Parts: sequence; structure tokens; C-alpha cells
Amino acid sequence: MATYDNLPVYKVCYDLILLIFASGRHMQRDYRFTLGETMKKELVMLMANIYRANCRYRKKELISQARENLEIVRLLLRLSMELKQVPLKTFATANEKIENISRQLAAWEKSCKE
Repeated sequence: MATYDNLPVYKVCYDLILLIFASGRHMQRDYRFTLGETMKKELVMLMANIYRANCRYRKKELISQARENLEIVRLLLRLSMELKQVPLKTFATANEKIENISRQLAAWEKSCKE
């Protein structure tokens, strides 16, 4: 078992969290404490589920939960961009990271034989 911080999916997820936390400072107050905080909580849960999945024998359920967290983040990020709270460049960068994480989680889930 690889340590969780060496997992490629964990590294990309960590980069995404840094990006979202940095862009949260520029959100309007109303959105910062609703959209921004919800997005941050979902990202933290995503990382926690990746860590838990790496530590357990039965990974499929946790990976599925991580994929759900990621889809919620994707929805909130898109909403933030449409409400003009996140610049297009940040949105594009975050979306690339989300796609990368999604592909890795899908492959990881597929490789699990439960």
C-alpha cells in the first residue's frame, strides 16, 4: 500500500484545494460563506475519502463517495463561475484538475475487485 500523500490522485486533489482556497478570497461575501465554504468542505471530504480508501481493503464504497464529492465540487465550481465569482482561467484550471481526479478515481474503482 502506497502512502496516501504519494498517490497521484491525492496530489492533484491537493493542488485543486490550494487553487480553490486561493480563489475563495476574491469571492463576494455572500458567496464566500455559502458556495466557497461548501466547496471547501466537499474537497476536504474528497481528500479524506481518498485517504480512507487507500488504507482499507474494501475501497469501492469510499471511492464512490469520493466521486460523489467531486461531482458536487464540479457543480459548485460551475455555479461560482456563472455567478462571476471565479475567473474563467481559474475555472478552466480547476476543471482540468477535476477531470484528472475523476479519471483516476474511475480507474481506481474499476481496479477494485469486491
